[in-house]
Amino acid sequence: MGLDYSEFWNADEYVVVDDKTKPAIKWAVNELKKRGKSVYYVDLSNRPEFDAIKSVGEVPDGIENAVIGLTTMEPADTMKQLFDKGVVNTWIHWRTDTPAVRELCAEHQCFTGRCPMMYLGSDLSIHGVHRAIAKLTGKY
Repeated sequence: MGLDYSEFWNADEYVVVDDKTKPAIKWAVNELKKRGKSVYYVDLSNRPEFDAIKSVGEVPDGIENAVIGLTTMEPADTMKQLFDKGVVNTWIHWRTDTPAVRELCAEHQCFTGRCPMMYLGSDLSIHGVHRAIAKLTGKY
């Protein structure tokens, strides 16, 4: 049996792939680091951050958990590269899954349809309100 949405965030290390179109992805990176997690941040935007990894190929092998927030390219292509590197659990940011992503998720452990900050944000933030509403409606 696989992880549930909350358990996904209990790991010690993550690959996070971003194209800077979803601010919650960078916020998730910051929150994971605050929690003492190892984060390999891959910036695939046209203006990558200086200290970021610039391609999935540079990510170390064997990291099991990935968070993907891409809208300028097909996320499924990145997922395939990450699976080759050993990723087992993949979080696809809310409203960024595609038919190709859904096809891959039929054969892999994926978390879709939710924002990472709903799980990582503080209670006293918009993310905490989002979390409370999700719990009330059974979508947490």
